[in-house]
Amino acid sequence: MSRVAPGRDRGVRPGPVPLLLSSHLSAAGLIAALAVSTTIVDTSPFSTNGALVLSNARGVDTRRFYRQVIGYTGGLVAVGPVVAWGALVLPWS
Repeated sequence: MSRVAPGRDRGVRPGPVPLLLSSHLSAAGLIAALAVSTTIVDTSPFSTNGALVLSNARGVDTRRFYRQVIGYTGGLVAVGPVVAWGALVLPWS
């Protein structure tokens, strides 16, 4: 029986590793895509950062501000991946 270092189980791989191994994607492109995704997620009022921004907003109409943040997040979700793909993937394809 061969020994495997703790945390180095041969059958378990982190999420992006199988994708990188089974496709022609570059590691830099994957990292860039993850960075864009985390930025989009952080703008949502349902994320920790978004909730902190909403809870600390002073001197504004909270309902209107909430709708603005939701609209901004919706726009990012709709447009962000397309722009990121066009800027980060398409030039190298």
